[in-house]
Amino acid sequence: MKPNRRDFLALGVGALAVATLPRALRREERLVRRQIPVMGTFAEIAVRHPDEAWAQRAMDAAFAELRRVDATMSRFKADSDVGRLNASAGRDAVPVSAGTAEVLAAGLRWAQVSGGLFDPCLGKMCELWHVDSRSAPPSDAELAAAGRGSHFRELEVDRGGSVPRAALGSSRAAVDLGGIAKGYAVDRAAQALRDNGIFHALVNAGGDLVAMGVDAEGDPWKVGVRSPDHLEQMVEVLEVSDRAVATSGDYLQFFTFGGRRYHHILDGASGEPRATAMRSLTIEAATCMDADAAATALFGVETGRARGVLAQAAPGSRLVLAV
Repeated sequence: MKPNRRDFLALGVGALAVATLPRALRREERLVRRQIPVMGTFAEIAVRHPDEAWAQRAMDAAFAELRRVDATMSRFKADSDVGRLNASAGRDAVPVSAGTAEVLAAGLRWAQVSGGLFDPCLGKMCELWHVDSRSAPPSDAELAAAGRGSHFRELEVDRGGSVPRAALGSSRAAVDLGGIAKGYAVDRAAQALRDNGIFHALVNAGGDLVAMGVDAEGDPWKVGVRSPDHLEQMVEVLEVSDRAVATSGDYLQFFTFGGRRYHHILDGASGEPRATAMRSLTIEAATCMDADAAATALFGVETGRARGVLAQAAPGSRLVLAV
């Protein structure tokens, strides 16, 4: 059965939408859904389980994981691990949680393997290029003052002691985990569901998604990738089971100046939005953290090079769709 528009719009925020097919549920099952604002987007969870109270408790645990990651890894919170790390840039190392250390280390791995296409230390550039508050690009002087790209070389992560520590070697560098932490948070939310006895569910945070198990018909979940030009339409339908999917695109956060679209996805090397005709990139991977990082790093990159980076950084992942 091919999902129709109503089926897809039943569950979906950001670049992805899910065909929940509620009419196909067996009598003893329920599809329990809930949505919350978190990490600058909306997160949705849908759980297949016969006991609604059980499903709600499991979702409580999953949403708690999303909020925990936001509290520890947001650069907008001065008391978060990332906030404290940025405040100490160019000075001392700071203690961080094991989760933050894991994501920082993964960000460094992606930066190194991709040759700087991904950079977890573009915080100052992200602030400078904040597309929601700009109608023109920053000046050359502003870009030079921010130091452009390749700041990941200033980041050090020590996971060898009883308490992980991280340091930034220059005050020009500032960590921003926006291209990887949301994927990690979705992974943690999915694990919280499993820890609470849920094995058939969906976790979707603004285009970063984990599909667990199968839908009510015993088939892989059907995930629709939205059209960049017509968000109510799907350009592709994926079948996903126990895998993660992430999509990046230039069509939700951008401004236009001089005939060019300036989007929010920054090139790690230049520190500027990558000039490209690509509108949307979808990655499937074993973890949402890798899918998220890949969709950020490889947006606008030539397909052959993108597949090469993906094979090194996240073996078994695949570039699903570039529009």
